Amino acid sequence: MTSDIPSEEPKRNLKKDLPLTLGISALYLIISYFLVGYKTDQLVLIGIFNALYYLSAITRKFIIGFSIFIVYWIIYDYMKAFPNYNYNPVHIADLYHFEKSVFGIEQGKLMLTPNEYWLLHTNAFLDVLTGFFYLMWIPVPLAFAAYLFFTNKKHFLYFLLTFVWANLLGFVVYYLYPAAPPWYVQQHGFDFIAGTPGNTAGLARFDHFFNIELFKSIYAKGSNVFAAMPSLHSAYPLIVVYYAFKGKFKKANIFFVMVMVGIWFAAVYTSHHYLADVLAGITTALVGIFSFNWLKERKPLANFIERMLKLIS
Repeated sequence: MTSDIPSEEPKRNLKKDLPLTLGISALYLIISYFLVGYKTDQLVLIGIFNALYYLSAITRKFIIGFSIFIVYWIIYDYMKAFPNYNYNPVHIADLYHFEKSVFGIEQGKLMLTPNEYWLLHTNAFLDVLTGFFYLMWIPVPLAFAAYLFFTNKKHFLYFLLTFVWANLLGFVVYYLYPAAPPWYVQQHGFDFIAGTPGNTAGLARFDHFFNIELFKSIYAKGSNVFAAMPSLHSAYPLIVVYYAFKGKFKKANIFFVMVMVGIWFAAVYTSHHYLADVLAGITTALVGIFSFNWLKERKPLANFIERMLKLIS
């Protein structure tokens, strides 16, 4: 499968692009410094962007296409500067009791949330399996997007734009309905503690099994603890599965479905999300997919997609 847009690119004077790319890079560093402070990740990001932009024609097209994802990542990072709990009350006890009343599991004389049930029934096999599934929530969508870039550029853009659009919808819910994850209740009860740092929760057992600090380092960079509803970890693999089935990937679809279900289970098993969060994430993905399919037929977005296709083809 290939894009309908011709792949020829007219020769261009890249020296003329240098002030623009360096200017954007500098502006990004300045804004980042004032909003979230300096981090080496920022230099790595602009280093990768500029290197790929000037390395060759194909890498330039590649990074221009992936700039859609870069914009999402920057927005996610900047959320640290605007904690959602400053705008609406955080839901802790009410969400916990809702989870228990709807999805509760009887254990003797007790009624447990699914997270509490699995906390009592952990084992090394599930600790390792769920850890590997949770590691796939970004690499699988990125690898899938890279494959689409080389095989079907229109679907590549559709996939990335749907991915970002679903995230933006999820971010809106984060601010309208700040919510604490299950591990927060397990560690802090129902009291709200502003500025609570990220936590590996059940994924710490994966780190302990391999004697590493992989997930500890990942969750130390989290943007907001009180952003459990919806679970966007649960939304991402569903978007991959949707576009994989549209592309008729056959055997690869089995892998994508396994990853999707595995991430859904891991979210609950590791106490990072309630089952209600997972279902909200699935709903967010579905709303994102169907609303994007409607939006891409409207002139403003259709024109943007056509312009992007010309840039990356």
